[in-house]
Amino acid sequence: MLNFSYSKLKASHEGPWIIVDLLMLALLIINLIWLLFDGLFSTQDFKSILASISPDLVTGYAPIHENFVLYDLAFVVIFLSEFCVRWVAALVRKTYVRWYFFPFIHWYDLIGCIPLGGARIFRFLRIFSIFYRLQKYQIIDLRNTAVYRFIIFYYDVFVEELSDRIVVKVLSDAQKDIAAGSPLIEDISQQVIATRLPILTQWISSVMVHIGESIEHNEHGESVRSHVHKSVGKAVRSNSQVSTLKLLPILGSTIEKTLEQSVTDIVTQSIINLLKDITPEKIDDFVEHGLGRFTSEDHMLDQEVLLIVNECLELIKQHVSQQRWKDSLASQQAP
Repeated sequence: MLNFSYSKLKASHEGPWIIVDLLMLALLIINLIWLLFDGLFSTQDFKSILASISPDLVTGYAPIHENFVLYDLAFVVIFLSEFCVRWVAALVRKTYVRWYFFPFIHWYDLIGCIPLGGARIFRFLRIFSIFYRLQKYQIIDLRNTAVYRFIIFYYDVFVEELSDRIVVKVLSDAQKDIAAGSPLIEDISQQVIATRLPILTQWISSVMVHIGESIEHNEHGESVRSHVHKSVGKAVRSNSQVSTLKLLPILGSTIEKTLEQSVTDIVTQSIINLLKDITPEKIDDFVEHGLGRFTSEDHMLDQEVLLIVNECLELIKQHVSQQRWKDSLASQQAP
């Protein structure tokens, strides 16, 4: 059911333009029906049907059919005049950033004004644009109409099928490149990571220094120092040589606790110093001389990574290829 809201019409302050839209809608419907009738009149079968109904109708319409372009031009003049008026209004309102944007955005209005058979079909789009403007200002509500639901459903079907095929094609091409030996990992490391390495090393260095300062802080680093203390204490107590200190009378346990605390302080301070002393230059040196040396196992790992990427792409293709519109259609048909 098409709902018309008079209150929304008043609130939009678009009353004159809505009247123009309604007039243009009526003219478009008349024009399109006339175009259809004139096209059918060109066929002999349709003429025979009309002659069986009223021979005078065929005789009377024949001169109009011969000069139909002239009659259609009258509609074209009206459509072009309305287009120019809306263009001027868009300029006054500054609807678009540039003055010449309007004809590009409303290209179908211009093409529909060409008095040729192939171009006249675009006049249908003017009808949709009028309904869109009415829907935009909530003057009418098309969402509850069967036509709207029909169009939206098959529009979604078209978009989903088209987008799915495009995505699957792109992913398939990516899989072919990977299968053909595309140096993906090397390209990523050289073209993506290497170009940003100075920034990354500076960032990593700053993070390391910040972590070191946080651990050194009395409050912020308490959790880390507590964890180190527990880990070192457990390691010290598990050491067989340290355990022999308990055999010493009186001072054995005291020495063990002192050693445990000393080792904890040394390990904690060593971690703090290590983190705070890391500079971008040291990270660069580590990357160049440490990570830069690849073995056959590293190359095998690269191949495994590419296989993982390929399998992930395959799963994505399967997921994208699912026709969800069928599920939507089934749910609508379910009682």
